[in-house]
Amino acid sequence: MHALRQSLILSFVSAAVGAVLGALLAYLIVTAPPTSVLRRTVLAVCGVLAQFGGVTLAFAWLATLGFSGLLTDLLAKLIGTSDSGFSWIYELPGLILVYTYFQIPLMVIVFLPALEGLRPQWREAAVNLGATTFQYWTRVALPLLRPAFLGSALLLFANAFAAYATAAALISQGASITPLLIRSALTSEVVLGQQDFGYALALEMVVVVSIVMGLYAWLLRRTSRWLR
Repeated sequence: MHALRQSLILSFVSAAVGAVLGALLAYLIVTAPPTSVLRRTVLAVCGVLAQFGGVTLAFAWLATLGFSGLLTDLLAKLIGTSDSGFSWIYELPGLILVYTYFQIPLMVIVFLPALEGLRPQWREAAVNLGATTFQYWTRVALPLLRPAFLGSALLLFANAFAAYATAAALISQGASITPLLIRSALTSEVVLGQQDFGYALALEMVVVVSIVMGLYAWLLRRTSRWLR
């Protein structure tokens, strides 16, 4: 239960932060002309960073904030902090920070089509009826975007909940989240006969992800009504 609670906290916080910041970045992108170099560059970078995970991502953060990391040594010289690294990088806050790194670009990719689906005629109609910019966003745009935003956030939640390689490379010991506890149960040489426990935990994850993806599919159908 402790590992499940940690996994849920990790998934919820990283998904919430990634959804909000990713939605803001997607809005900034959609306001740029489709042929602009900046827009195409940011989308290309998001496409790369959304797939940048696993051992490579964990190593990048360790080389930055770990023992004798680049930022660690810089802060030690500037403000006199310890050069042994930051211990929280190997705990739940560190995982949240690392997961957010690929959650934000993933949100941009999945939420951008919904922003592009907002038709200029809807805003023009609202303005002709006397609506202000604030009224347009609160009464027209946001209600239309809410299912897409929540669906994208659920996709980010499932992505973080099922992630394994980054956490396994970052936390070499301990089992703070469910995927690492499953690894420990299946590969431990100290406590034998725990294979069934690992399978039960895997089924637990399947149930959680199935519920989340079911909600995502329902919200996606609601969004597709006005994207057609």
